[in-house]
Amino acid sequence: MIHATIRTDGTVARKDVVGAIFGQTEGLLGEELQLRKLQRTGRIGHVDVILHQHKGKVNGEIQLSSSIDQVSTAVIGAALETIDRIGPCKSVIKVKRIENIRSAKKDTVIDRAKQLLLDIVNSGADESRNILDEVRTVLNLEKEADYKGMTAGPNVGESEAIIIVEGRNDVRNLLKYDIKNAIATMGSGINPELAKLAKGKKTVTAFLDGDRGGKLLLMEISGELGNSLTHVAFAPTSREVEHLEMKVVTKALAQKETAGKVVARIQKEIKIDDDRSVGRGQEALETPDEVKAWAGMLDGLKRNQAVIVHADGTGSDPIGARSLENALNSSENAQGLVFAGKVTARIFDLASGAGIENVLGTSVGTVTRKGGVQAYSTENI
Repeated sequence: MIHATIRTDGTVARKDVVGAIFGQTEGLLGEELQLRKLQRTGRIGHVDVILHQHKGKVNGEIQLSSSIDQVSTAVIGAALETIDRIGPCKSVIKVKRIENIRSAKKDTVIDRAKQLLLDIVNSGADESRNILDEVRTVLNLEKEADYKGMTAGPNVGESEAIIIVEGRNDVRNLLKYDIKNAIATMGSGINPELAKLAKGKKTVTAFLDGDRGGKLLLMEISGELGNSLTHVAFAPTSREVEHLEMKVVTKALAQKETAGKVVARIQKEIKIDDDRSVGRGQEALETPDEVKAWAGMLDGLKRNQAVIVHADGTGSDPIGARSLENALNSSENAQGLVFAGKVTARIFDLASGAGIENVLGTSVGTVTRKGGVQAYSTENI
């Protein structure tokens, strides 16, 4: 993969850059390294160009994948640097690096294999448990109690500290290790009686599974108990409290943290996970000011009508869905697109073909970035 940067002293579009790459290197490298021929035969891949316009100038990145040998790839990279003009604008292209994708994949495989091996080791049964521990669990299992509809340990009423877990099996597992002050939420919302119980305790610890479900349950418990929740402990990543061995339970509870600190951290983690799940993540953490300024162009648009945003920030007349492709093809200075509807794969393709980087729609699906085009919805503003 060839990674290069591009800088121009004027406004250019993606299609101008791609055209220059293929046009200005033609005949320079000889018959064997003709880029158009190599792309037709699959020896080089799609030219991915991402451009950022600022004050009449353009900065951006170019990525070009190659399956030919290292020497030929290096020659193509050097040829890119000979391009000194794109359209009417002076330009400078510099190759930052040529990345060995296969080597990077090997590193990924090795790291993932290590993680999977650790998961196997951590999830295995505790071989150190002796016969006496196994027999003793029979006595402890009989001590679980019912506290106003919730499974609990026998000491949950009189103890100054309680441990809140998710289900009855979590309570039973803690009883195996002589922890008798646990109580289960029972997975059907937070019982008001649990909130009353927590108010009268000196220490209230939530001990939860080490997965997203545990984080979400913490948010629910924190919302109902408020300041009554004093500490939080989690099982190791991807493990459940009901399956933990004694030494893991002891370590997790010993490493409990104050509730306020953990709740704030988990709220941030859940928000980041939610952003990534809809394709935002790092690439769309904040809507640019120039895109926010386009919101007014949606006023008065009928469903599935669009407005092409010109380089000077002005918008075109409303364009119907059927006429949009022709309008984009004939537009020479389009820098954005405002669409009164859901940004679909067709909108991404049309915008990408016109060299448009940003699209503002009334809504966006699960994919928010495609073909070098970033889509935003009115919810992002």
